[in-house]
Amino acid sequence: MTGREKIEAAFSATGSAEMAAVICYETLYIRDHWEALTDCPWWYRDSPVLEHQLAWRRDVQRTTGHDWFRLPSWYPREQRKSLSIAERTDGVFLVDASAGTERRLEPPSVSGQVQYERGSTEGYSHSKPMMPATTAELDATLPLLAEIDSEAIRADGSADLADALLADVGRDLFPILHVTSPLWHCFSSWQFEDVMTKCVLQPDLVSHACGRFLQRAKVAVRRARALGAQGIWLEECMTDMLSPDCFAQLNVPPLAELVSTIRATGMKSIYYYCGNPAGKWESILDVGADALSFEESKKGFDTDIETIMDKVAGRCVVLGNLDSIGVLQDAAEGELATEINRQVAAGQSNASRFVMSLGSPVTPGTPVSKVRQYCDLTHRDRSAAEPRT
Repeated sequence: MTGREKIEAAFSATGSAEMAAVICYETLYIRDHWEALTDCPWWYRDSPVLEHQLAWRRDVQRTTGHDWFRLPSWYPREQRKSLSIAERTDGVFLVDASAGTERRLEPPSVSGQVQYERGSTEGYSHSKPMMPATTAELDATLPLLAEIDSEAIRADGSADLADALLADVGRDLFPILHVTSPLWHCFSSWQFEDVMTKCVLQPDLVSHACGRFLQRAKVAVRRARALGAQGIWLEECMTDMLSPDCFAQLNVPPLAELVSTIRATGMKSIYYYCGNPAGKWESILDVGADALSFEESKKGFDTDIETIMDKVAGRCVVLGNLDSIGVLQDAAEGELATEINRQVAAGQSNASRFVMSLGSPVTPGTPVSKVRQYCDLTHRDRSAAEPRT
């Protein structure tokens, strides 16, 4: 089975006879390990040349051996005609001849900002220039996004790289894209303490913000589908600090609606819940995601894979949560193999509706060879093992 087939089978009612291995937040892994993953120049990440983009991504897959990949959008075709890379003694620049501008490119910086397609970065600022205090201010700062025109994405060439990848490495790998949960996205409008206090004192305002972010997330989902994605990594942090009632009232309804939208497009949803799930298990399951993924046990709470399986009780696919520091980074091969086998055995108890994964991103200190070992150990033939239950 190809990696894509393994993951697709994991989402079926009968599960997968062979185990897929994935790493969460592949973009961080690539940023931190570029030179070990590919011989391509680092500026290939921003190159407007299609073959450059394909070359470094092929190297990443060949070197790592994991079973999914993040599907990118790209510069529109007309824009690419005026773009070029200039290597000079004072640096490397992306030149736009049509606009008469140039942008200095920076090499990947370990643990630095995350580089996504088209030169964008993502993250939350601790300093907010304006924090909306009313629904009218929210609406002014969060305008509704235009709906996606799938034909236009193809016509203008924004999907050219995605199409090329799907015809290349995508034949064997499962294509995903990331979407942020509506409530977690509120941290882009308010500082941490404001979100927390507003959830208690102004829940209607928070709910209104979630509605605006939900609309934006739905547009992102439909764009992902137009590009050819098959899965959505639905990421969420900090909501474990909400009370169970607050979580159920403010977080679950927009998440459940977003999951329904993902399902309606024909894609699968993977809800990555960061933090302590204690007191929120039923609410997490009420979201209705096709798969659940949790952090490893390392912050004073327990998310052991067998405990997760007991809570899920066959209701959805589960992703593994192998410890990315204590096991992947620091453990010897024997310990790594033992933990993978333990997690796979737990996954087989879930009717093999399971994908081997990490609980958190690969660390900068983890050698690429160790990540490859993790994938190879997961992929090993288990046909002689006990029958699946």
